[in-house]
Amino acid sequence: MNAWPEISKQISASTHQPFELTKITTVSGGCINQTFCVADDQRRFFVKTNRADGLPMFSAEAAGLDEIGRSNTLRVPQPVCWGQNEHNAWLVLEHIDLNHRSSNAESLGRGLAAMHAVKAAQFGWTRDNTIGSTPQINTLSSDWLSFWRTNRLKYQLDLAKTKGHHGKLQNLGEQLLENLDQFFTSYVPTPSLLHGDLWRGNFSYDHTGQPVLFDPAVYHGDRETDLAMTELFGGFPERFYSAYRHEYPLDSGYNTRKIFYNLYHILNHLNLFGGGYRHQAEQMMIYLLAEIR
Repeated sequence: MNAWPEISKQISASTHQPFELTKITTVSGGCINQTFCVADDQRRFFVKTNRADGLPMFSAEAAGLDEIGRSNTLRVPQPVCWGQNEHNAWLVLEHIDLNHRSSNAESLGRGLAAMHAVKAAQFGWTRDNTIGSTPQINTLSSDWLSFWRTNRLKYQLDLAKTKGHHGKLQNLGEQLLENLDQFFTSYVPTPSLLHGDLWRGNFSYDHTGQPVLFDPAVYHGDRETDLAMTELFGGFPERFYSAYRHEYPLDSGYNTRKIFYNLYHILNHLNLFGGGYRHQAEQMMIYLLAEIR
């Protein structure tokens, strides 16, 4: 990767302090970007890199971190700068020393409830971003069901079709898209500020035990979508959910709708990784359709 001199100059310009790169350490974790800790004699930064065409993904991520940061609810790494050259794009963030062994789950639950209490006028966001490396369409809408049908489930189903996933998956998907209103007979979502990709790999704690969110796919939508994803791959203790519900109780229909919302992420995993996610998506749709018959 030959962008380090440009990244160093941009850090200097953005922070108004000289930055002379003396150390680069590879950081493991993500499967989409390469990640590094870079340092001089006084300061450290966290850097993500990808191909040059990844700049829109990085600029949208920076905007999402700023959006959460302005809510004054949960800590996020502050964006420093982002850019590209002929070969690479990059995003430079505040470096936070994370303590993955901390277990201040109650604080995370309360903070997420406070973040979800931050409302917008419409569903969606001012710009598109990505969920993983898949485009996530955030066209503003006053109708949640229309937004979710078009920009979430149908988008992923159409993408799956282009990747060769036809037959049963598409038939079940068409039936589900025609009956989305059955899951909202007495529940009216409001446009909450969402992390958008809230699984156990996208949060931790700083050295004081304060929760830290990162790698967001921000938009405004039904808060249940964030809660649902926390259950998709596990890793969130009951203390987290108890603290959240104490601050912001959940509707009784959540236990069914969480499967409906997690279908979006399983379809995205199918489109990104293939494998057994197709069967899982089909089984989720069969379950959901049985609930409305």
